[in-house]
Amino acid sequence: MTIRVLLADDQQMIRAGLRLVIAAEPDIEVVGEAGDGAAAVAAARRLRPDVTLMDIRMPKLDGIQATTRLSAGTPPPTRVIVLTTFDIDAYVYEALRAGASGFLLKNAPPEDLVHAIRIVSSGAGLLDPAVTRRVIEEFARTPAPLPATPQLATLTAREREVLHLVAHGLSNAEVAARLYVSEATVKTHVARMLTKLGLRDRVQAVVYAYEHGLIRAGG
Repeated sequence: MTIRVLLADDQQMIRAGLRLVIAAEPDIEVVGEAGDGAAAVAAARRLRPDVTLMDIRMPKLDGIQATTRLSAGTPPPTRVIVLTTFDIDAYVYEALRAGASGFLLKNAPPEDLVHAIRIVSSGAGLLDPAVTRRVIEEFARTPAPLPATPQLATLTAREREVLHLVAHGLSNAEVAARLYVSEATVKTHVARMLTKLGLRDRVQAVVYAYEHGLIRAGG
């Protein structure tokens, strides 16, 4: 299956560069472009790409607001990877809370971008390694965790355990080894956990766990 990608950036040269990188991949194609956030939302709803590469600073509607609008759909028309030259923590938190499934800096190597597109299109989530630690540490420093949601009580003991391990950054294979179960079983637990909590992917699960005080950095 070909991964369909929408490019949303107000700089034409950036979009051209992204298109060149993607054109070299036989399993990924660009299906559309947008030069502002409002156009990105309209294009994503019309074209329903698998992944949208979303710039943060755009006219009419910034990338955070555009991501929020797209994430409100059920199911959302696309998964969003936020791209930015601004290595500023606040943008990371806002993007994740808005529903982004990935975050990468624009100076990341082309192979990292291609890998991110494939990972996010598969339903997983990805953070730029350069900011992952700071994201987790920031959530851990939140003075007053949000109250537990009613959905949390619907998790089984094993699903809650899986949530903790996923929040620590373990892969399905690593969770399987830790719990002495098959990887297929872990995938089932993860899928059920995400469904019960109303989350789309593992990135959202990490955000949920830290914001609700279920896990602390180093814990």
